[in-house]
Formats: sequence, structure tokens, C-alpha cells
Amino acid sequence: MENQIMEKRFGGSQLGPEYAGYRRSKIVILQCPYDATASYIKGTKKGPEAIIKASGYMELYDDELDMETFKGGIYTKPPLKLEGVSPEDMVKKVRSETLSIIKAGKIPVILGGEHSVSIGAVNALSGAYRDLSVLHLDAHHDLKDEYEGSKYSHACVTRRFLEACPVTQVGTRSLSKDEQEFVSLGPKGLKTINVYDILDEPMWKKKALKSLKENVYISLDMDVFDVSLMPAVGTPEPGGIGWYELLDLLKIVAMNKNVVGFDAVELCPIEGMVAPDFLAAKLIYRLIGYILSGGNKR
Repeated sequence: MENQIMEKRFGGSQLGPEYAGYRRSKIVILQCPYDATASYIKGTKKGPEAIIKASGYMELYDDELDMETFKGGIYTKPPLKLEGVSPEDMVKKVRSETLSIIKAGKIPVILGGEHSVSIGAVNALSGAYRDLSVLHLDAHHDLKDEYEGSKYSHACVTRRFLEACPVTQVGTRSLSKDEQEFVSLGPKGLKTINVYDILDEPMWKKKALKSLKENVYISLDMDVFDVSLMPAVGTPEPGGIGWYELLDLLKIVAMNKNVVGFDAVELCPIEGMVAPDFLAAKLIYRLIGYILSGGNKR
């Protein structure tokens, strides 16, 4: 299976076989089309396919980094078969697939799907890397211990992360009263830099960096962006982060920490509106570039 080069692959047909094969690729794209626990707008299971399609129309030369990022090798695995799978079993499948990528010495990039797919990836990486922390970029705190009968709901993601490793949340701006009460208890391993902190504290990026361990997994919910930039999400929240502001944070982290993987989740494609799909694809490609030119050179 790993010898197969997907026709629908990240970067599209412009990414030739010599850079899209498994053996020499440093990056492995894992597609997780899943939205079984979505509680508002469903459709995030179509996110990975939309990202792959949009990525075929990007320029593969990165003008900021002055490099052709794809030459590090980007392999795209076939989409996981997750239709009708329970949230708990989905997490196990994502964990198993992520482990296989790590054991091959490659960097996993998970495309969601709803945010719960990230739990499996973090579970895999926390067992493989010491001194791991998660940089969680999201409009929502996702701190419910259980939601609608499941501990693996998209609303419980951060609670599950915290069971594996410390978490730094950035960009949050929506939570329930119960979640606020949990935060006020000062749970071990949780650092939160919400939008109000960002507005009030000019050095917030340095604070975020300082809170992270040596090895970092980045979990990137597309609703961390302001809804004017990214309307195609399951639960759009106004007042989010801008494009260059987020890129600057990601670059700082990649240049100072060892980024061992990341995900991009919660893109909910809107028919006839391709800009959000393209933004997601461009963001993923830029972050891959930051990783290959920065932290993982050490």
C-alpha cells in the first residue's frame, strides 16, 4: 500500500512521483474524513478531500521561505475508512495509523474531519516522544469531560489531550460555564492564552513559546481564524486570529521547538466557495515549510 502514489494527493499532479513516494518523503498526509460527533453544522468529513483538491492549485515555490517545500517529500495516504465507526474506535484507528508513520521516522500531518481525530494522533505521539506538549489553536476550549454521551466528542478534545501531555491553548473565545469552572481550578498542564490575553499582552507569542515543551504537536482547528477569513467551519465564532498573526506564531514555534506533527481540522467546505479550502491548503504547506526549514533540522 505504501508504494501506491495517490492520484488525488497533496500538491496534486504537479508533485511528481519522485517527491510523492513514501520511501523518501519526510511528511506523510493522513486523511481522516469523520464528523460523527459534530453538534452544529455537519460536513467536516469532506474537509480532507477539499484540502487535497485545493492544494493542487497552489504554487509549490514558497515565496516567504524561498524554497520548494515539496522537495522534502510529501506522501499522501489513502483516506481512512471511518464511515459508521464509533468515536472510540475512530480514535484507535487514527492512533494506529499515526504510530506507523512515527515508527517509519516520518512526520504525520493529519487532515480532519472533526477535531476528535486529533485525540488518536496525540495518544500516539505522547507514547513516542518525551517532553511532548500540544499547541492547541482553537476558538473553543473543548474542555468538557463528556458530551452527548461520548468522551471522544469534538467538545472533549482538550480533556483527552491533558490525559496524555501538557496543553497550551491559543485563540480561545468560547466556553461553557462548566468549562470556565474547570479552568478556574488551575488544572495541571493547562495554559490558556485567549483572545483577550492576545489583545492585552503584546508579548503573548513569547509566553506561548515559553509554555511549550521541547517536542510539540500542533492541533489547528480552522475556527481559530476570524470568521471573515474562515467562514467554512462547523461552529463559526467571530473575533479570531488573522492570517499573518497566526503564521508568525507557527514560525516562532517551528524555529524554536521540535514540531513532531500537526493536524488541520474542522474545515467544513461550503459549496461554491473555494477560498477557505485554499487557505487551509496554503496554511498546511506553509507550516510544513516552517518545520522542514526550522526545528526539525536540529
